[in-house]
Amino acid sequence: MARIESEGLNLKDKVVYINRVAKVVKGGRRFSFSALVVVGDGEGTVGMGKGKASEVPEAIRKAIEQAKKSLIKFPIRDGSIPHRVIGKFGSGIVLMNPAPKGTGIIAGGAVRAVLEVAGIQDIVAKSIRSHNPFNTVKATLNGLSSIKDPNSLMKLRGKVEEEPQEA
Repeated sequence: MARIESEGLNLKDKVVYINRVAKVVKGGRRFSFSALVVVGDGEGTVGMGKGKASEVPEAIRKAIEQAKKSLIKFPIRDGSIPHRVIGKFGSGIVLMNPAPKGTGIIAGGAVRAVLEVAGIQDIVAKSIRSHNPFNTVKATLNGLSSIKDPNSLMKLRGKVEEEPQEA
Protein backbone atom coordinates (compact mmCIF):
# COMPACT_ATOMS: atom_id res chain seq x y z
CA MET A 1 0.00 0.00 0.00
CA ALA A 2 1.40 3.39 -1.00
CA ARG A 3 2.15 5.90 1.72
CA ILE A 4 -0.24 8.85 1.80
CA GLU A 5 1.30 12.27 2.41
CA SER A 6 -0.45 14.32 5.11
CA GLU A 7 0.75 17.76 3.90
CA GLY A 8 -2.17 18.71 1.64
CA LEU A 9 -4.89 17.13 3.80
CA ASN A 10 -7.09 18.95 6.32
CA LEU A 11 -6.77 16.40 9.13
CA LYS A 12 -8.91 16.27 12.28
CA ASP A 13 -7.61 14.35 15.28
CA LYS A 14 -9.51 12.57 18.03
CA VAL A 15 -8.10 11.11 21.24
CA VAL A 16 -9.49 7.60 21.69
CA TYR A 17 -7.79 6.46 24.89
CA ILE A 18 -5.29 7.74 27.45
CA ASN A 19 -3.67 5.28 29.83
CA ARG A 20 -1.40 5.91 32.81
CA VAL A 21 1.38 3.34 32.82
CA ALA A 22 3.91 2.70 35.58
CA LYS A 23 7.47 1.43 35.50
CA VAL A 24 8.65 0.02 38.81
CA VAL A 25 12.21 1.07 39.60
CA LYS A 26 14.41 0.83 42.68
CA GLY A 27 13.06 4.05 44.21
CA GLY A 28 9.37 3.34 43.53
CA ARG A 29 7.12 3.82 40.52
CA ARG A 30 7.74 6.05 37.51
CA PHE A 31 4.49 7.13 35.86
CA SER A 32 4.02 8.02 32.23
CA PHE A 33 1.06 8.28 29.86
CA SER A 34 0.24 6.46 26.65
CA ALA A 35 -2.24 7.97 24.19
CA LEU A 36 -4.15 6.42 21.32
CA VAL A 37 -5.18 8.96 18.66
CA VAL A 38 -6.93 8.67 15.29
CA VAL A 39 -6.68 11.29 12.53
CA GLY A 40 -8.76 11.64 9.37
CA ASP A 41 -9.76 14.12 6.69
CA GLY A 42 -13.48 13.27 6.63
CA GLU A 43 -13.25 11.99 3.04
CA GLY A 44 -12.03 8.40 3.41
CA THR A 45 -8.52 8.89 4.75
CA VAL A 46 -7.75 7.76 8.30
CA GLY A 47 -4.74 6.77 10.42
CA MET A 48 -3.93 5.80 14.01
CA GLY A 49 -0.98 6.42 16.27
CA LYS A 50 0.27 5.61 19.75
CA GLY A 51 2.40 7.98 21.78
CA LYS A 52 3.99 7.68 25.20
CA ALA A 53 5.48 10.44 27.35
CA SER A 54 5.65 11.70 30.92
CA GLU A 55 2.96 14.34 30.23
CA VAL A 56 -0.40 13.83 28.51
CA PRO A 57 -0.11 16.66 25.90
CA GLU A 58 3.31 15.39 24.79
CA ALA A 59 1.96 11.82 24.46
CA ILE A 60 -0.96 13.12 22.35
CA ARG A 61 1.40 15.15 20.13
CA LYS A 62 3.60 12.07 19.55
CA ALA A 63 0.54 9.95 18.74
CA ILE A 64 -0.72 12.52 16.20
CA GLU A 65 2.68 12.57 14.48
CA GLN A 66 2.67 8.77 14.24
CA ALA A 67 -0.95 8.71 13.02
CA LYS A 68 -0.09 11.10 10.16
CA LYS A 69 2.54 8.60 9.00
CA SER A 70 0.11 5.64 8.94
CA LEU A 71 -2.73 7.00 6.78
CA ILE A 72 -4.89 4.66 4.70
CA LYS A 73 -7.47 5.54 2.02
CA PHE A 74 -10.73 3.69 1.40
CA PRO A 75 -13.82 4.33 -0.80
CA ILE A 76 -16.97 5.92 0.65
CA ARG A 77 -20.31 5.63 -1.16
CA ASP A 78 -23.27 7.84 -0.16
CA GLY A 79 -21.81 8.51 3.31
CA SER A 80 -21.42 4.78 4.03
CA ILE A 81 -19.16 1.91 3.02
CA PRO A 82 -19.85 0.08 -0.28
CA HIS A 83 -20.19 -3.42 1.23
CA ARG A 84 -20.09 -5.46 4.44
CA VAL A 85 -16.62 -5.97 5.86
CA ILE A 86 -15.00 -7.74 8.81
CA GLY A 87 -11.77 -6.39 10.30
CA LYS A 88 -9.52 -8.54 12.48
CA PHE A 89 -6.52 -7.73 14.62
CA GLY A 90 -5.26 -9.89 17.45
CA SER A 91 -8.31 -11.05 19.38
CA GLY A 92 -10.42 -8.08 18.23
CA ILE A 93 -13.02 -8.46 15.49
CA VAL A 94 -15.05 -5.54 14.13
CA LEU A 95 -18.06 -6.19 11.91
CA MET A 96 -19.13 -3.22 9.73
CA ASN A 97 -22.31 -3.07 7.64
CA PRO A 98 -23.40 -0.28 5.28
CA ALA A 99 -26.55 1.54 6.37
CA PRO A 100 -29.18 3.65 4.59
CA LYS A 101 -28.99 7.46 4.69
CA GLY A 102 -30.10 8.93 8.02
CA THR A 103 -29.07 5.96 10.16
CA GLY A 104 -26.04 7.64 11.72
CA ILE A 105 -22.99 5.97 13.22
CA ILE A 106 -24.12 3.02 15.32
CA ALA A 107 -20.85 1.85 16.87
CA GLY A 108 -19.11 1.69 20.24
CA GLY A 109 -16.31 3.87 21.62
CA ALA A 110 -13.08 3.22 19.72
CA VAL A 111 -14.79 2.14 16.48
CA ARG A 112 -17.01 5.25 16.54
CA ALA A 113 -13.97 7.55 16.86
CA VAL A 114 -12.32 6.01 13.78
CA LEU A 115 -15.50 6.18 11.69
CA GLU A 116 -16.23 9.81 12.69
CA VAL A 117 -12.83 11.16 11.62
CA ALA A 118 -12.94 9.00 8.47
CA GLY A 119 -16.05 10.84 7.27
CA ILE A 120 -18.60 8.02 7.39
CA GLN A 121 -22.10 9.21 8.37
CA ASP A 122 -24.19 6.03 8.11
CA ILE A 123 -22.89 2.65 9.32
CA VAL A 124 -23.71 -0.14 11.73
CA ALA A 125 -20.64 -1.60 13.44
CA LYS A 126 -20.20 -4.23 16.13
CA SER A 127 -17.07 -4.98 18.13
CA ILE A 128 -16.80 -8.69 18.88
CA ARG A 129 -14.52 -10.47 21.40
CA SER A 130 -11.82 -8.00 22.46
CA HIS A 131 -12.86 -4.53 23.63
CA ASN A 132 -9.27 -3.36 24.08
CA PRO A 133 -9.20 0.07 22.35
CA PHE A 134 -5.81 -0.55 20.68
CA ASN A 135 -6.90 -3.87 19.11
CA THR A 136 -10.35 -2.53 18.23
CA VAL A 137 -8.95 0.49 16.37
CA LYS A 138 -6.44 -1.69 14.51
CA ALA A 139 -9.22 -4.17 13.58
CA THR A 140 -11.38 -1.30 12.30
CA LEU A 141 -8.53 0.02 10.16
CA ASN A 142 -7.86 -3.50 8.89
CA GLY A 143 -11.49 -3.79 7.79
CA LEU A 144 -11.57 -0.34 6.18
CA SER A 145 -8.34 -1.03 4.26
CA SER A 146 -9.85 -4.23 2.82
CA ILE A 147 -12.84 -2.39 1.28
CA LYS A 148 -12.90 -2.73 -2.49
CA ASP A 149 -14.20 -0.01 -4.81
CA PRO A 150 -17.19 -1.46 -6.74
CA ASN A 151 -16.36 0.41 -9.98
CA SER A 152 -12.77 -0.87 -10.12
CA LEU A 153 -13.98 -4.42 -9.41
CA MET A 154 -16.43 -4.24 -12.32
CA LYS A 155 -13.67 -3.06 -14.67
CA LEU A 156 -11.40 -5.85 -13.39
CA ARG A 157 -14.08 -8.42 -14.21
CA GLY A 158 -14.83 -6.86 -17.60
CA LYS A 159 -18.36 -5.78 -16.75
CA VAL A 160 -20.02 -2.44 -17.39
CA GLU A 161 -22.17 -0.62 -14.88
CA GLU A 162 -25.85 -1.20 -15.62
CA GLU A 163 -28.23 1.72 -15.89
CA PRO A 164 -31.19 1.59 -13.48
CA GLN A 165 -34.27 0.42 -15.38
CA GLU A 166 -37.41 2.51 -15.11
CA ALA A 167 -40.74 0.74 -14.80
